Amino acid sequence: MDFAEKQRGVFQRMIVGALVTAIVLLFGALLNPFGFAADWNASERLWVAAVSLLSPALLLMISIGRLAMRRFYHADDIDGGGLTHGSEEAKMLQSILQNTLEQGVLAGFIYIAWAAVMPGSTMSVPLLAALLFALGRILFFASYEKGAPWRGTGFALTFYPSILMLVVVLITLMAGL
Repeated sequence: MDFAEKQRGVFQRMIVGALVTAIVLLFGALLNPFGFAADWNASERLWVAAVSLLSPALLLMISIGRLAMRRFYHADDIDGGGLTHGSEEAKMLQSILQNTLEQGVLAGFIYIAWAAVMPGSTMSVPLLAALLFALGRILFFASYEKGAPWRGTGFALTFYPSILMLVVVLITLMAGL
């Protein structure tokens, strides 16, 4: 597959991820599927943030565990990436771990910002975003070896909810100034 074909494949799958993100988060914001009250206090908002953070934390733990298991059971990887060149498998798992860490940190900051700033009736959004994060990471893990076009949807389902939520939080904050 040449570069242009890979780009088209990535683009197509990222569009799928963007559409799913828009539909799910709009559903959460407009229809309040979990029935949250509009006038939430700080402890209730903290609960939403904490529960939402469990998804990125769980997927990060899985990523760390996969690489640790690889290193423990393979002589060429047991000394870690800083001391050896490592196997191709370990390099791939390290790349997945790095991407999961990046995505998880970004999502975590934004889930907390949403829980702190947005109306209580929209608290379904970070919870749904956390579900998309889990689905996206699972797709990303499962398709990583197939190449960039195949992991586009998984990447998009972790990245786009964070971006959309960040934009909405920033607009909300600016509108309140």
